Formats: sequence, C-alpha cells, structure tokens
Amino acid sequence: MGTAMLLLPPRARFGGQRLSSSTAQWLGRADRDDVTGDPLARAFDILPRGWPVAAVTRQRDTGDAAGSAWLRADPVFIQPDINGARLLAHGDALSLTARDAAALLPALKPLFGDAGFPIDAPVPSRWYLRLPEGARLPAMADPGHALGADLFDHLPEGDDGRRWRTLLSEAQIVLHNHPHNAERVAAGLAPINSLWFWGAGRMPDHVRSGFNEVVSDDDALQAFGAVAGARSTSLPNRWSSAEGSRLVDLRHGRDLTALDRDWLAPLLADLQARRLDSATLEFADGHRLRLRRNQRWRFWRRPLRSFVASTPAAPPA
Repeated sequence: MGTAMLLLPPRARFGGQRLSSSTAQWLGRADRDDVTGDPLARAFDILPRGWPVAAVTRQRDTGDAAGSAWLRADPVFIQPDINGARLLAHGDALSLTARDAAALLPALKPLFGDAGFPIDAPVPSRWYLRLPEGARLPAMADPGHALGADLFDHLPEGDDGRRWRTLLSEAQIVLHNHPHNAERVAAGLAPINSLWFWGAGRMPDHVRSGFNEVVSDDDALQAFGAVAGARSTSLPNRWSSAEGSRLVDLRHGRDLTALDRDWLAPLLADLQARRLDSATLEFADGHRLRLRRNQRWRFWRRPLRSFVASTPAAPPA
C-alpha cells in the first residue's frame, strides 16, 4: 500500500463544474482545512529555503551546477498589444529544436558575455545564465504562472532590476532582428522574440522528500524530485495503482469531469480496496482535503458537490 499527494490548481479554476455523486460523497467526508504557504514546500525539504529552479534543473541537465549561481533565461514569445506586451508561449509550446538554439544563441552571447553572464542552452527550451559572485538576482515569476500576463508586471523592479531590464530590452532587439525568426514565422511557428528571467539561485545544500515518486510534466518539479532521490516520471493519462508514496502534479487541470473520471475516482477506488492508505488533495489556493478509508462511515457529512461552493466542514469525528 502507499500514500499520495495530488497538487491541484486553485478551486476557482473549476468554476461551477460539478463532481460526480460518488466522488462528492467521498470528498464530503474528508478532513478539510486551509493552510498557508506553497504546497511544494510541504512536499520538499530544501536548505537553504527557497525554490532555486535554475540551479536544480541545470544540475539535472548537465551536472555542473555546483559552485555557481544560475538564472534561467528561457526563450519565449511575447505578443505586443495596445496596453503593453503579453507572454503567450514558452517551453514545449514553442516547438524549439537544437537548430533554433544554435541559430539564436551566437547573436546573444556577446551581449550577455560582455555583461559577465555567459549564456548557453544544454536543452533547447532551457537556457541558462551563469552568474558571478555577488550578482543581484532578479525575482521573476515562473513563466507558467505568468502565461497571458503583461510582461511589464513581471520585470525586475527598482535599482537592482534596472540592469536586467536593460539587458532584456537589448536581447529583444537582437531577437527581433534575427533572420532565423523570419524562418520560424514562415514555417508557421511563433518567433522567439524575448527571454524570461526566472528561477535564480544556487544548488541547495540538501533536497529531501517523503515521496519516492514524482509524477509531473513540469521539468522543474521532476528535477527537484530527482535531486531528492525520487523516481521522476511524466504524467500519464490517469491514476494507476502503485506501491510507495507518490506526488502527482495536476496543477494545470481545468476540466473537473476529466479530473474526477481519470484521477479522483480511481484513486478513491484504491482507497476503498486498501491499495492506498491515504491521499491528500492540495489546492493552490491553500485548501486541503485529507482522505482515509475509514472516513466512508461519516454518513452525516454532506457531499462536496463543487470545489468552489463547498459547505463548511463538520467537526472531525
């Protein structure tokens, strides 16, 4: 038997969608509470505290992250509009290849090299800057969280951010004028017209987790799982039984019917059949449901029909 934690999006994302009657009954009998902080901080013990994505993914990609600070400078597509510019695509959505990186990076290397931040791309969708000692590390959002948002809402602020804003502006000019982007557009692909700075930091002293498997399509989460010694796998189409403790990343879900059918219902069936000891649903808005098999006897609890319009939980039995 095993345990599972499912990372889920904010409940509001599911709008007025309804759970099936059997799932609603199960979840209505669960222990419910609200917690503060990032659910990932409860899944991983990282020292020093933080989420240094660039260093950890760099270590997984190349094995040379130790001893330096790193910053992701990932290629993205920004669409200008009347009010500014919006992040419309990044990562796998851009269908990047090694040929794209080989064409664009030589034009950017003098810019970043002269600034003291060598740039390279061991993976076409993951570009890195090596930062010198004492470099001011910009704080920018994960591009997955900023998708569709205005670029200017996420630029490094203040005097420390001025240098990074200037570098970004100069990189955008280089990319805008690069002939390789004309080739991409002619092939029906989005141009690579900007970079996204994020994930700055150094390799942690240690990364530990109580999970022995991390199931996610997020390269950063997979990398942290690998450093913690967990097996990292891509997200399958549905829940399947497995031994041990499992962290499942479903933060990008939007369809409650599919979530119920493919993940919640088979997970609850495993609880019922004693193939699973317990499960936790962690919503990005801080709400948490903790599930155990013996909760099925709580007949007085009302079904949880919707994640948004939930009824208050009764006191624990």
